[in-house]
This record gives sequence, C-alpha cells and structure tokens, in this order.
Amino acid sequence: MAILTDLNDPRIQDVTVTSVEVAPDLRSAKVNVSVMGDTTKQELSLRGLQNAAGYLQSKLKNRIDTRYTPRLQFVLDQGVKRSIAMAKLLREVLPPDHPAAAELDLADHGSLAADELPPPAPTPDEEPSEPAS
Repeated sequence: MAILTDLNDPRIQDVTVTSVEVAPDLRSAKVNVSVMGDTTKQELSLRGLQNAAGYLQSKLKNRIDTRYTPRLQFVLDQGVKRSIAMAKLLREVLPPDHPAAAELDLADHGSLAADELPPPAPTPDEEPSEPAS
C-alpha cells in the first residue's frame, strides 16, 4: 500500500507486488514486483523502489512488532511477461479449432463478466448445441 500511496517518485509507476519472500530470521525480505511497460520503464521503477527501500523499511518498522526490521530487496518478477509471451506463442502454434486455443481466447476477454464471455468453441467430435429456449 505504501508503494502506491506514499511514494512520490515519478520513476515508480505501474508497479504490482506479486510476492514477498521473508527469510526465516526475519532480517531480510525479497519483494517480487511486476512492472507494466518496456525494459527501460521496468529498470527505472526497480531503481526507484531500491532508492525508496529505506523509507519503506521505516514504514514497515512502524507497522510490525519484531526485533529486526527486514531489509527489503526488490526483484523484477518476469512471470506475467513470460505468461503473456507463452500464450502468444501457443496462439500462433495451435490450430484455431483446438480446445486449448479457445481457452487462450478467454484470456483475451479477462475484463468481461462471466455472462459476457463468448461460448467455448465446440471440439471437432462435439456437435454444436442448440440454444435453450
């Protein structure tokens, strides 16, 4: 929450914290972040977060009651980017009538409500069903 509301660094934009891994001794924490944008924007946001780490640690210190405040290390999470690239590759390789291709098309409609999604494409061995009256 502090990343989005308290930081006024113009380099830090479109950042999502995807996960945090805290060491067993609570002395360090690896914060995985995803940044929407090109490589330059990702590197700038990551540099801005690293520069703000001390400030964020002080905010964290005020919120948790532990002997040590974890030292924050920000790492760029490429999982979302890889997932999008993999879906694109699969879309190019799979034939349009393949059942998995229909699932990939549903990912394109992620902002639609469930009742607005297009019906799944019938598999070759299925016959199209009649709409309910």
